[in-house]
Amino acid sequence: MKRIAEEFEALPRQLQGVARYLEEHRSSIMVQRVGEIAEGAGVHASAVVRFAQRFGYSGFSEMQAVFRDAFTAQASPSRSYQQRIRTVIENREGGMQAGEIASRFIDASRMGLDELAAELDESRFQKAVDTLAAAENIYVMGVRRSFAIATYIAYALQHTQKRVHLVSGLGGMFREQLRSIGKSDALIAISFPPFGKETLYAMRVAQQHHAKVLAITESDLGPLSRHSDVLLKVKEGSAFAFRGLTSTMCLCQALFVALAYKLELTVEETTLPRGEYDD
Repeated sequence: MKRIAEEFEALPRQLQGVARYLEEHRSSIMVQRVGEIAEGAGVHASAVVRFAQRFGYSGFSEMQAVFRDAFTAQASPSRSYQQRIRTVIENREGGMQAGEIASRFIDASRMGLDELAAELDESRFQKAVDTLAAAENIYVMGVRRSFAIATYIAYALQHTQKRVHLVSGLGGMFREQLRSIGKSDALIAISFPPFGKETLYAMRVAQQHHAKVLAITESDLGPLSRHSDVLLKVKEGSAFAFRGLTSTMCLCQALFVALAYKLELTVEETTLPRGEYDD
């Protein structure tokens, strides 16, 4: 996967599609047929074989064996949640009750959290915390689905002494809100496929101004990796064609708590009697 990430930009478009599929489904590649992978990646089966050969394997089966050897011994129990969701949907006769839908979505979110715990890169996480600790100003960027996460982390960071700027683009003013970013600052950019062009624009501006860029996304393969100094990966569980936000929110909360600890802050929730308002 490291080699794929390094050579991703040089791959033909069809092989890039295969690379993305492998990155997103690598825990289940060992049980998939070449036709299933091709269909999932939106390519012909021959493209999957060419992909394997591009990276030195005789064919798909030899490449698949690498995934099998790597993951059979550490098969995550969370994977059963995903299989359970798929089985229920495929075999269910008639409509599903609202409570059952909620249960399946909660299972999917739990699966995402299990995967986050299993695959968290601690060295990258530490570098992300160090980057934010060294920054004078922290800019936060996320659009559409990612906007809720960006808004939360901007709120949380306000509990530090850092100057925090949520790049909301209100009135179409992305350019103006990023104008003052500089080499002593950092940008947190949050985006998932299909990537927000506004977020990619903000990352390029930050790089041009020599600011540090922390990207939060689901894969090392893609445009965010090209424009970031450190990248944190998080994959969400999904059900009924909807991806959750649970794992991303958890990662961002952990990032804030780790930063507060590094800065030796005491962050406490406001304690008020029930029924009163927080001024």
